[in-house]
Amino acid sequence: MNVTEILSGLTEALVNTYQQHAATLAENHAAVVNRLRESALPAFVKMGIPNNKVENYKYTNLQPLFAGNFEFFPHADTDMHITTEAFRCDVPDLQSHLIFLVNGAFAGVSNKNNLPKGVEISSFKEFATHRAQIVEQYYGQAAPLHHDGIVALNTLLASDGYAIYIPKGVVIEEPLQIVNILTGDTDRLVIQRNLIVVEEDAQVRIMVCDHTLSASRFVANTVTEVFVDQRAIFDLYNLQNQHNLTTQIAGTYIRQKANSNVMSNNITLHTGVARNNIHVHMDDEHCESHVYGLYLNDKSQHVDNYVFMDHAKPNCFSSELFKGVIDDYASAAFTGRILVQRDAQKTNAYQSCNNLLLTSDAKVNTKPQLEIYADDVKCSHGATVGQIDENAMFYLRSRGLSPEEARILLMYAFAYEVVEKIRVEPLKEQIRTLVEKRFRGELDKCDACVLCDSKARTAGCM
Repeated sequence: MNVTEILSGLTEALVNTYQQHAATLAENHAAVVNRLRESALPAFVKMGIPNNKVENYKYTNLQPLFAGNFEFFPHADTDMHITTEAFRCDVPDLQSHLIFLVNGAFAGVSNKNNLPKGVEISSFKEFATHRAQIVEQYYGQAAPLHHDGIVALNTLLASDGYAIYIPKGVVIEEPLQIVNILTGDTDRLVIQRNLIVVEEDAQVRIMVCDHTLSASRFVANTVTEVFVDQRAIFDLYNLQNQHNLTTQIAGTYIRQKANSNVMSNNITLHTGVARNNIHVHMDDEHCESHVYGLYLNDKSQHVDNYVFMDHAKPNCFSSELFKGVIDDYASAAFTGRILVQRDAQKTNAYQSCNNLLLTSDAKVNTKPQLEIYADDVKCSHGATVGQIDENAMFYLRSRGLSPEEARILLMYAFAYEVVEKIRVEPLKEQIRTLVEKRFRGELDKCDACVLCDSKARTAGCM
C-alpha cells in the first residue's frame, strides 16, 4: 500500500476507531458530552485530518503523522502502575497543587484539602456527570466543532482529561501544576479534553508539563477550553519536553469577559512534531491578553505555532511575542492572525515573531496577519529571521570567551525575553536553567522527571 492510499483511507480508519469504541464512550460519559460527540462525526467526516492544503495548516501536514497503527483506549489504563513520585517535576522553591494525568486520563490531585472552598479539580468525565449544568453552558463554546478536523476528532473521541472550576472571587495563591505523561509499550493515539472555568474576580495560575516516558510513538490531540469571566486573572504556562517520536497537537481556546487579564506562555524545549493552536476571543470591553512562545528546535524537530487573536469589542489590548532558535535541519512555523472587528474601536494589538537560524539547513516560515475593520486602532506586526551576529561574536571572543560559550550566550540572550515574561518567579528560574541546558546539549526530554528508564533515553531524545 502506498502513501496516497494510506492517506486517502485515514478518515475512514479514524471513523472505524470511533465506531469500534462508540458504545463504551457513550456508556461512560454524560449526555452533554455524547450529544456533541454525535454532531462531531459528520463534522470530522467532512473535514478530516488537515494537510498543508488547508490554509491554517500550510506549514504542517498532519496526515502522515496519523498514518500508523496507533492504539486508542476509550478509558484509563487499569494496568498502569505509576506512583505519585513518578509525576514529580522539580521546580525548586515552588509550592504548588499537583494534578496528574496518564495518557490523557485524570489520575489524581495532591493537596486537595488545602484548596480554597468551592474550587473543583477533577476528571473531565466525572465533572461532566456531576456538574452537567456547567458543562452544558461551556462545552464546545470556545472550540466549536466546525473549527477544524482536529477539534472535531477530539470531540468525537473525547474520553477524559481534567476539569478546573474556580468560583467567583476565589484567589488560588499557589499555582496548579499539571503533569501530563505519555507512556506505554505500544504506539498510541491519545485524546484529551480539558475544561477550565474562572469565574468573575477569581485568580489562578496553571503550569502544564508535557512529558513522554517510553520509546513508543504517540499522537496526542489535546483541546483545552478556557473561560475567563469579568475581572478574573488567568495565567497558563505550558512546558513541552517530549521525545522525537511524539506528535503533540495542543489547542487552547480562550474566551474573555470584561476587564479580564489572560497570559499564555508556551515553551517548547524538545519534541518530535508540535502544533500549538492558541485562540483568544475578547468578547467584552477592556480585556487584556498576552500570548508568548519560545521554541528550541534541532535535528529533525518541527514546531508550528498558530495564534488567532479576535478583538470583538472596544478598548481591548493584546500582545504576542514568539521567538525561535532553529538548529541542524529542524524547521519551525509561526502564523499570527489578529482580527479587529467593526465594533472594536480603541483596540491596541501588537505582534512580533523573531527567529534565529543556526545552520543553512534550518528553516522557518512566518505569516503575520492583520485583518482590521475598525478605524480607531493601534496595531502592528512584524517577523524577523536572522543568524548570530558576527560582530557580537567577535566582541565576546575578544573578551576571552570560547566560540561555543559566546554562541550559547548569544542564543540565551535572544531567548531570554520570552522567559522573562513568566510571572511565577521559581518557575522562571527553572525555565532559565532548562533553556541554558538545552543550548548546551545537556537536556533531554527526561530531565527533571523521576520516572525515566534507559529505553526512553535512547528514543532519540538527545
